[in-house]
Amino acid sequence: MDWKRFFIDRCPPSAYYIPNFLTLQEEKLILSMIVKTPKPRWTQLSNRRLINYGGVPHPKGMITEEIPTWLQSIVGKVNQLNEVFDGEREANHVLVNEYLAGQGIMPHSDGPLFHPTITTVSCGSHAVLEFHEPYNDGEVNCPQKRQPVAKLLVQPRSLLVLKDDLYHKYLHSIAEFTEDTIDESIANLTSEDVNVRLGDIMERGTRISLTIRHVPKTSKVKIKLR
Repeated sequence: MDWKRFFIDRCPPSAYYIPNFLTLQEEKLILSMIVKTPKPRWTQLSNRRLINYGGVPHPKGMITEEIPTWLQSIVGKVNQLNEVFDGEREANHVLVNEYLAGQGIMPHSDGPLFHPTITTVSCGSHAVLEFHEPYNDGEVNCPQKRQPVAKLLVQPRSLLVLKDDLYHKYLHSIAEFTEDTIDESIANLTSEDVNVRLGDIMERGTRISLTIRHVPKTSKVKIKLR
């Protein structure tokens, strides 16, 4: 697949949005395996819950763990995209986030523990991802007052690739809404197979996101994390 042809030119560089990256069968498998995941495997946060697969990233190095078989095919599908991680690197970590309707995440950046490329697969429901200018030194951290500079609609079964300034410079977030109104601020509204129109109101359901990344610093032996 020539993933670079899905470049979005209405937002800061660089974003690529690939609709229908997964098949319906692949999405169904992912959702069924998520439902079967034992509760202790999840980390519960105030606004969502998550699972790390492949290891837990840490500045001293990620102790590598085997990614489950049901996820390996999806990771392999991302790795097959030519040079998506800028060369011969391959994804070795998957962060699974579960967002219920009305849940989101505050403006943040993914930071230096990862190779500066984010690939995210969405399942179950849509989301609107918002991008914000970073905070300046001494600026009060008040994310609810920061207006987004761009928005992207990510639909179920899609793949979103973020690189360059969007990784290094801009913060990204998901507002805590139960529905989204589609307006002209959505930068990828003309992408293939979006199947929405201006003025549409889209109700959110439960969304499972798979953020598939490359962690450069890894270890196969136990390290002291404190």
